[in-house]
Amino acid sequence: MPLITVTYATSRRSPTLKADIANAVSELTAKILHKDPDVTAVIVKAVDAADWFAGGRSLAEQKLASYWIDTHVSEGTNTKDEKAAYLAAMFTRMSDLLGPLHHETYLHVDEVKGDAYGFGGLSQERRYIAGKLEVAAKAA
Repeated sequence: MPLITVTYATSRRSPTLKADIANAVSELTAKILHKDPDVTAVIVKAVDAADWFAGGRSLAEQKLASYWIDTHVSEGTNTKDEKAAYLAAMFTRMSDLLGPLHHETYLHVDEVKGDAYGFGGLSQERRYIAGKLEVAAKAA
């Protein structure tokens, strides 16, 4: 049930670019972080490359692209190796979509406590407990 925000800048134009980014992010989040794509929300925002500065120069001037991806997941649900693989795979996939990336390109996996994070009016902790109770009731 991650909530993922993608902010990107590129000179590439495509009528499907935002959808392509959302699909790629959702796919890699499911494959590497094992998150259900049916409850993954992705927000995609474009920023003009002339308005994004890295190293004191705009990306437009440098003829490079960049992104900031902020992925919120429940604390303790992914290993360090999974998160490292996610960052690497996302960099490769986003480079394919956006073009050559500036090395100052970021992805943050924000691990949120289960009692402070949720969707549909329920915290992840309550969902976890409900799932355990359901399994116990079926076993009884």
